[in-house]
Amino acid sequence: MSKTLLLLGGSRYLEPIINTAHDMGHRVVTCDYLPDNYAHSLADEYRYASIVDKESVLEVARSTKANGVMSFAADPGVITASYVAERLDLPFQGSYETVKLLQNKDSFRSFLMQNGFNCPQALSFGAIEDVMKAALDLPYPVVVKPTDSAGSKGVSRVDKPEELRQSAEAAFNFSPSGTCIIEEFIEKQGCSSDSDGFTVDGRFKCVSFTDQLFDEKSGNPYAPMAYTMPCTMPNEAQQSIACDLQRLSDLLGLQSGIYNIETRIGTNGKSYIMEISPRGGGNRLAEMLRNASQVDLVAASVHAALGLSITNVEAPRYDGFWYQQMLYSRTSGTFRELIPDKMLDDSCIQEIQLWVKPGDDVHAFESANHAIGSAFLRFNSQDKLQDYSQRGLLPLTVAVG
Repeated sequence: MSKTLLLLGGSRYLEPIINTAHDMGHRVVTCDYLPDNYAHSLADEYRYASIVDKESVLEVARSTKANGVMSFAADPGVITASYVAERLDLPFQGSYETVKLLQNKDSFRSFLMQNGFNCPQALSFGAIEDVMKAALDLPYPVVVKPTDSAGSKGVSRVDKPEELRQSAEAAFNFSPSGTCIIEEFIEKQGCSSDSDGFTVDGRFKCVSFTDQLFDEKSGNPYAPMAYTMPCTMPNEAQQSIACDLQRLSDLLGLQSGIYNIETRIGTNGKSYIMEISPRGGGNRLAEMLRNASQVDLVAASVHAALGLSITNVEAPRYDGFWYQQMLYSRTSGTFRELIPDKMLDDSCIQEIQLWVKPGDDVHAFESANHAIGSAFLRFNSQDKLQDYSQRGLLPLTVAVG
């Protein structure tokens, strides 16, 4: 029986969800306030409404007779999606109050601390004056973030008080609520992880991990530029995080659906859940997992959102060694061409998506929305993969003029 899925946002990261829903015979409605966004041309219907306007999106859901709502890879719409789901008694990963807690970095940090999870010490601020009053007392280095933004926008590390004002102002500018959080910098052991997990009736049936890679020469060294699977995090640490995620789910009464999860192991040996958002991650993370293993969280997400039976969600078993690179330029300019590294064997290239053409303007890579494409590479050995991931090579380089 055909159902209607309402998707908030219109980025190209919705394409696999739309294609999968169509393959299942379902109708897709997309909704945001930018009619020219890529995904709208793929949907059966487009509706105009800001995805942060809860009441407007609720009316869209009612008028389209939506059977499910999702804000896949669109962080600003997650709270709205949970609100609509709760008002219309539609499936969602958690209650409206729970989702608000997860989406606010300050509230989430407080929850973690109150319930005995490993958590960086953090303070929340609503005005630059308050930040500067606390400047001399902070445990540098610290990380400054908007409390309610994603995609690494407005995130920076601060090593001394003189650098704080500029970073805090940037964080405030990217926060819809005008607040920022300043937390102790957790020096990581190995690589941090940013990947997707999935609950079925509150049980974490799939927890995946990546090695999250960064480019120190880009405009923002804290914006991820590549991911590898399987990860190099020790199995014991992965199991510890999986146990913490299940305890978190039990405490919050989570239901069924996908989550974007950021974790790391500190040099102190402790495991940390840094973020968990009830949505698919950006940067094609669910697609990467689908390519690298037998687990299809894209299809499972459609089933969960529409209240259908969820099957084949389990711990991933990887086929080969995978590298996903976001395509980007280190400097702003005019796109000319994509240049493969001379060491790269063409047989490793599984897929390239290039979202610009020669002559298009590109912005220096400072956050996820500055990516101009994505590539999936597969290697037969860990050593070959590490030629790129550990030495900081860019297998595919963007040339600008």
